[in-house]
Amino acid sequence: MSATLTERTVLPGEPMQRMADLLVALKTHGPLLVGADGAHIELPDELYEVLKDVVAALSQGLAITVAPQHTVLTTGQAADLLGISRPTLVRLLEAGEIPFDQPGRHRRVRLDDLLAYQQRAGRARAAGLDEMVRVSEDAGVYDLPEGASFERIKDRSEDDPE
Repeated sequence: MSATLTERTVLPGEPMQRMADLLVALKTHGPLLVGADGAHIELPDELYEVLKDVVAALSQGLAITVAPQHTVLTTGQAADLLGISRPTLVRLLEAGEIPFDQPGRHRRVRLDDLLAYQQRAGRARAAGLDEMVRVSEDAGVYDLPEGASFERIKDRSEDDPE
């Protein structure tokens, strides 16, 4: 029996409080499902984290779209994932910023390479902003008390690998 995987959007249907309660239960009880026959099924960590994210979004009244993705992406898919245009992505590929394969006429990008680039770019942006603040502070742009220093507020994902 084979199932065709397609994109699917789920709208929040349950009362948001019920979803919030389910999220608490997921965080409390861990990655375990109980089947209709009482069998315990342990979920892989990746699936458990996705399930928590889905329930968290639904508990906030947000819709969720589930779309199966290949681990090798077209340039269009890769550009969409980064939120940039395809020509901009191609420039990044050609500049060596993101590795790619070109088995024929079309470039293919591995998902893990794309996600690694996304993380590097985010860190570079944060470092650039830190430097801009430092230079501005040195130039007296900010009216800070003598001896005060600045510190960038870390993104939650930098501290919490979860």
